[in-house]
Amino acid sequence: MRVLITGAHGFVGPYLAQALRRVCGDVTFFPTGTKAEEHSVLGPVSILDVTDPGAVSSAIRHFRPSHVVNLAGLAAPAAATADPRNAWQVHVEGVLNLAQAILEHEPSCWLLNAGSGLVYGESAKLGVPLNESTLLAPVDEYAVTKAAADLALGALARRGLKSIRFRPFNHFGPGQAETFVIPAFAMQIAQIEAGLAAPVIRVGNLDAERDFLDVRDVVDAYALAVRSADKQTPGIILNVASGVPRRIGDILGHLLAQSRVRIEVEQDPARLRPSDLPRIVGDADRARQKLDWTPSYSFDDTLVAVLDDCRSQVGRAA
Repeated sequence: MRVLITGAHGFVGPYLAQALRRVCGDVTFFPTGTKAEEHSVLGPVSILDVTDPGAVSSAIRHFRPSHVVNLAGLAAPAAATADPRNAWQVHVEGVLNLAQAILEHEPSCWLLNAGSGLVYGESAKLGVPLNESTLLAPVDEYAVTKAAADLALGALARRGLKSIRFRPFNHFGPGQAETFVIPAFAMQIAQIEAGLAAPVIRVGNLDAERDFLDVRDVVDAYALAVRSADKQTPGIILNVASGVPRRIGDILGHLLAQSRVRIEVEQDPARLRPSDLPRIVGDADRARQKLDWTPSYSFDDTLVAVLDDCRSQVGRAA
């Protein structure tokens, strides 16, 4: 297998490389990102701007991948809200560039696209787990652009594109940026423990419920899809979710229980997002059936690992 990974320098990329080696065995990686850098797992990361159709076409012709796993994207919804034009360019034009280059130069190649469970948006108010047939009703620029790319790939499947459209729900683990809720909580706790901040943690909406997975469970699904791609229907949609709603306040409580000092909790109006939906939980039965995939990592253990990772980061910076 020859696997080209876009967005490989991000949070998920190194975990994906490990999963591909474990699940698929003999794999040749072509990791690419928007900047050149080294990583202990991925090795040299080549520069590839997915919004540049010429560069994408050249990369497909040069590497001749059997699979492309597209992780390129804005990391968090807030980044898309701050720069909607960039979100459209990366999430939609970038995906179209990859798809067109594959169709033209490597039509036997499979494109696995990392979308988002946030594409279901307002449909979450139905109060039931969201499956792949649930109406797409995105509520912000991040989800809208992810949905647009997802729909475009569905249409291109009719033209011969071999694609798998993933809709992963929240995933977390050591190394994730503080723009996400769990590492944001954990980093505040680590800084307080180190005496670098007052013993008060500032929070947004604690009553929202979300579906969280260890990032390793998510990349295991991607790797299983790479291994079994030729058995899948082109254009197939696969949710990657735990099916377990977790209240944000309860997650914070679990983290605070691990703290080495007493910490107070205060609500910060600046952290309240007006588009928050009360509960978002996914149904991943199709991924279980099609990939023989199931989540296997302990939520509580991963939570502790994130806190320990934040402590290590604070210690190294001191």
